[in-house]
Amino acid sequence: MSEKNDRGINDHDINGCGAHTDFAVDMSYGDYLGLDRLLNSQVPLSDNHNELLFIIQHQTTELWMKLILHELTAARARIAVDDLGPAFKMLARVSRVMNQLIQAWDVLSTLTPSEYTAFRNSLGRSSGFQSYQYRTIEFLLGNKNAGMLKPHRHRGDLARALEAALTSPSLYDESIRALARAGFAVDAHALERDWSQPYQANDSVRDAWLAVYRDTERHWSLYELAEKLVDLEDSFRQWRFRHVTTVERVIGAKPGTGGTAGVPYLRKMIEVRLFPELWDLRTWL
Repeated sequence: MSEKNDRGINDHDINGCGAHTDFAVDMSYGDYLGLDRLLNSQVPLSDNHNELLFIIQHQTTELWMKLILHELTAARARIAVDDLGPAFKMLARVSRVMNQLIQAWDVLSTLTPSEYTAFRNSLGRSSGFQSYQYRTIEFLLGNKNAGMLKPHRHRGDLARALEAALTSPSLYDESIRALARAGFAVDAHALERDWSQPYQANDSVRDAWLAVYRDTERHWSLYELAEKLVDLEDSFRQWRFRHVTTVERVIGAKPGTGGTAGVPYLRKMIEVRLFPELWDLRTWL
């Protein structure tokens, strides 16, 4: 009779299901995912029970942002060559990832002010404000600000990559160029400009999108692109809003560890519009 293992399952039950069990040579699940390295990357600097939640929350956010950057960069490249179909899937995926990030604030909001205060000093001057990946996402979405390079000057590799993102066309810039290639009359300075500067709403771009929305059957691909962009910005705004409310719930009106004003600064960021004409045209339709 076979012996039961530590989970109460007979050895022959494992064999009967066809599961491979010998990983002396073969790659295992943990090997493939690098779980030893990943699960040993949470190193609290205090002995407080709640610091692990704070670390995991932010590390998982960075992992999701890595996927967002992967998808947004690929989507921008597809739009630049008018291969819109794959871009739609990529943008839809980013919106779903944003929903994951929105829901994640529910977990962090279980951290009370008393609990956070107990280990907050362990953070020093570190802050999500310094997230290289978040800043790259903002640049890809068009919220350009050269001043945001400063926290990364000590890392030449990151500073160079961020500057490249700052000075490259954003996702929306490439979408506007797609409008022009489709035959819409778009002002030249909306097609070739200093990409390091934030985009300013343009009447010719608004009129082009209006034409798309007024004849969706004729311009279906551009119409779908526009709606994918609206979905994306909608989700991004919600993510920012949940960030503000969670921070206010945990630290109130205290300044952030990175030196910002905290909640007032985050509220200001909610007002930033990434794709202005796509919101304005709803009034004009």
